[in-house]
Amino acid sequence: MTDTSSSSGRSFEELDALSTEELRERAFDLARERRDVRFFWSVLRHLPNADEAAALDGAPNSVGPTVDEAVALWREMTGHGYEESAPLLRAAFIDYLMKH
Repeated sequence: MTDTSSSSGRSFEELDALSTEELRERAFDLARERRDVRFFWSVLRHLPNADEAAALDGAPNSVGPTVDEAVALWREMTGHGYEESAPLLRAAFIDYLMKH
């Protein structure tokens, strides 16, 4: 038998039942709490206009982008739609929530 739940008790099935926006909110809240800038830059790369974020350095301990800047860029690049990126983003959000 395969255990599909994370250490926090959320199973893949429970997370997959949520809307993409709910997954995003939960993943962003967790990443903000953990100050995980790297997560934000990783999901930005899944967006159609990702080349706009390519010049920004998302490396930890770097001078430059912060979590707030990453969220602001996310809002600017997505508006309220995910277009064809939705499946990749859902997978990234679920993966992050299950691992942390």
